[in-house]
Amino acid sequence: MHGRAPSPGDTARPDATRAITLGVCRHLMACRISPLQEFKLASGRRADIAGLDRDGRFTIVEVKSSPADFNADAKWPDYLVHADFFYFAVAADFPLDLLPAEHGVLVADRFGAAILRTAEERPINANRRRHQTLRFARQAAANLIHVVDPAI
Repeated sequence: MHGRAPSPGDTARPDATRAITLGVCRHLMACRISPLQEFKLASGRRADIAGLDRDGRFTIVEVKSSPADFNADAKWPDYLVHADFFYFAVAADFPLDLLPAEHGVLVADRFGAAILRTAEERPINANRRRHQTLRFARQAAANLIHVVDPAI
């Protein structure tokens, strides 16, 4: 059930999240899709991973480290209007029947990812695409300068 608060037994899994994120980013790069982590959308939400391909299409990937993580998250549907392709990324032991059948699924570890279910293309609004492409370029540039000079 979406939107429930995590139970006291639920714990954050930052190592699992990092591993899945790294594998997805490696996979996207291999597919010639440039990824950005924690991409801020015009709505104010932050997508776990957003990728931009050579044709200007956006792939958004929502990383889920556990069933509790998925069940506690009610915000992922807000990302759909920002994505030409939408995927969930999970570890190999994630119960796939929890994930909505209408979206793509990547199974990932820190070494890479594999497409388990291909996302259907749902083109985003052209005006949104233009603004989002500019936002993506600006965030990529800001990320790069922070690597060169962390004091900025």
